Amino acid sequence: MKRLSGRLRSASIIGLQGIRARKLRTFLSMVSLFLGVLAVVVVQAGAGIAERLQLSDLELSSGIDGTKVLYGVPSGAAAGQAVVDTVKGRTDAVAMFGFSAIIGEPGVRPINEGGSPFDQDWGGGMQVCDNSGNCYDPNAGAPEGQAIELRVSALTGDVREFRPYRPKSGTWLDFGSQPMMAPRLVLNEEAAKGFERYQVPAEMRIAGATANLTPQIVGVVKDGDQSPHAYVRLDELSTWLPMARMSDPNSAVDTQVLLAGSTPVEQVLITKLKALGAEGIAAETINSRKDMKDELNLLRLIFLAMASLVLIIGAAGVLNVGLATVGERVEEFALRRAVGTPRAVLAGIVLAETLLTGLLTAGLAIGLSVAGLKVLTVVVGPSQPFLQGVEFPWSAGVSGIVAGLVAGVLGGFIPAIRAAGIPIATVMRA
Repeated sequence: MKRLSGRLRSASIIGLQGIRARKLRTFLSMVSLFLGVLAVVVVQAGAGIAERLQLSDLELSSGIDGTKVLYGVPSGAAAGQAVVDTVKGRTDAVAMFGFSAIIGEPGVRPINEGGSPFDQDWGGGMQVCDNSGNCYDPNAGAPEGQAIELRVSALTGDVREFRPYRPKSGTWLDFGSQPMMAPRLVLNEEAAKGFERYQVPAEMRIAGATANLTPQIVGVVKDGDQSPHAYVRLDELSTWLPMARMSDPNSAVDTQVLLAGSTPVEQVLITKLKALGAEGIAAETINSRKDMKDELNLLRLIFLAMASLVLIIGAAGVLNVGLATVGERVEEFALRRAVGTPRAVLAGIVLAETLLTGLLTAGLAIGLSVAGLKVLTVVVGPSQPFLQGVEFPWSAGVSGIVAGLVAGVLGGFIPAIRAAGIPIATVMRA
């Protein structure tokens, strides 16, 4: 073991001396490898950043991996009240009651009927159903006015534990304070766009409410929803919209329950709802990373294949330089053999030079990639929100080091064998 360690150390030291003595050839080898290693680093970094951004957007709309979503929650006041009583005041479970609302002038058709994004037109308006199941548009025949239709989610608690909505301005809902008579709303970016474009009176109409509400807009968040959406505390809304009306089977209210991965609330709530006659209730665990893994891996493999081709071309350049260098150092290697240097050490000297060259090239490529990403986020980041907060994934740095070592082995293996095979008699011929 000591002999092997000594040989490795000797080969490394002599290889480093060879790099210092032949700076031009080292530079040419680094130029050959640089684009290949840089391509590997950029592909890995781009894939890592894309995965993080895509997963981040999925977390906004679906939930953080490991979150459970309870599906099949029935309509009806009894079921709605059971949900509220079970999750109220808990941090490991949140219920969301979603419905349509209109904010603005009374007696007019909204600017974006159907709750469509403001740059699109989905057509259709709000539908209200009576006890017989007959649905109608309460704004049919009304003139278009300054009003905005949006989706409203009434929350029993802070949903950001499960869906990490990103604050853009203002504040989020404060669930630790006393409920207010004027419900506080937090808008998503699309809803905020509408309120910036149009002068809309602060009057909110919800089907089933005892009166029109006067909401307070306290903040804006990014929630991954492309249509207008707002969030409100359930206890502030229930003053005007009792649970019996909110959970009317004929109304267009959808109920979602988000649960932590290991919480007793799941079994308790399912049991309560089944006791009320509900069927088909199930909790599904969110695993967004696994769902998009195959797609991301395919894209990564395609780009890595192209980067590997560039890397192989760079290794071929190192091979040519290495063979030329060994040809010039024939007498040196033959003399070393004559004084007792083992063939393995001669091969190690050549291989150490190419490996050290690969590591130096990898370090340069990684440094340039880190600096380039930093400059990109500073220059372009303010106008491109998806670049804000992006950091260089150091797994790409590891890939760059591995690529540099692999290229060093590919480019130095044949020259190392040739150096080890030089006969001692070459000294005598010289």
